[in-house]
Amino acid sequence: MRLTGVSPESVWTGLAVTTTLPNPSTRPGLRLPGRVTVTAGGSDVVVRHIRLGLVAQLELEDPDAPRRLVQYHQVPIAGRFVVPAGRRREVEFAFPLPWETPVTIFGGVPLMSLRTGLRTEVSVDPDLDQGAMVPVFVHPLPTQQHILAALDSLGFVMRQAGLQHGRLPGVEQTLPFHERLGYWVAPLYAGPITELEVIFVTNAAGLEVLLWVDRRLALAGVTHQSISRFRVWHAGAERRDWVATVDGWLRHAVNRHAAAAAHSDRSAKIRESAHVSRPPDEPVAPGYGLGGTAGSGGVGGGGDGT
Repeated sequence: MRLTGVSPESVWTGLAVTTTLPNPSTRPGLRLPGRVTVTAGGSDVVVRHIRLGLVAQLELEDPDAPRRLVQYHQVPIAGRFVVPAGRRREVEFAFPLPWETPVTIFGGVPLMSLRTGLRTEVSVDPDLDQGAMVPVFVHPLPTQQHILAALDSLGFVMRQAGLQHGRLPGVEQTLPFHERLGYWVAPLYAGPITELEVIFVTNAAGLEVLLWVDRRLALAGVTHQSISRFRVWHAGAERRDWVATVDGWLRHAVNRHAAAAAHSDRSAKIRESAHVSRPPDEPVAPGYGLGGTAGSGGVGGGGDGT
């Protein structure tokens, strides 16, 4: 599938901008190829620079605040040049996606209201910016895919998905937000918990998986939340029994949550998670990442085994 974004011709400069993605489907850590075409009108146009940026809608920490459109990753692809009157200039690019780029597609189906777009910014003299934006469809990495499929096999049903502004305590992040996938709890695990949220924080070698569990007593207005944290490597993902792995994580998280809840004060509403495991509950084993899949050699390489 080929997608093209076209900006309207500027009434001041006569410049038109077209962004073309031969294939808008991609994964975190890969490079997204495409082309930006700028066409001048009846006079020469001086372009100061061209930049590309990823754009998404974030939910703010205030639950009553509306979602906000944010550009969270920007890369320059061209410096200063002149487009002669009536001519055009094409700029090829291979845009690198951050490893923490939120997943927006699973099983060929969009995840709720999650959307990501690639915005083209063309800065022209004197001070005018023109841009076109095209949608980008971010599919899960194989490791993420296995975990999501295992949750589905265990009976969990996704009920919401969103991008939450802010950083997670004790977790190394490169982006100013994180993706949260909310699930209806499967019958096998119902009772000790009533809600589950899954958070991925990914890098070139692997990903951390945070299971945010909650037990709400709606009539009493009481909630108790806890987070269990696990880490896996991309290497060897195909050889792992993912249903057994995720089931083990869930049982560990539920048991830990129940033990913490037994010692909590249920007479007051707990608004923040008070029980975040440090370090990850599953020990980190040496491994290697997705060598070379992020584009050029050396990008996406794994750890050094330390």
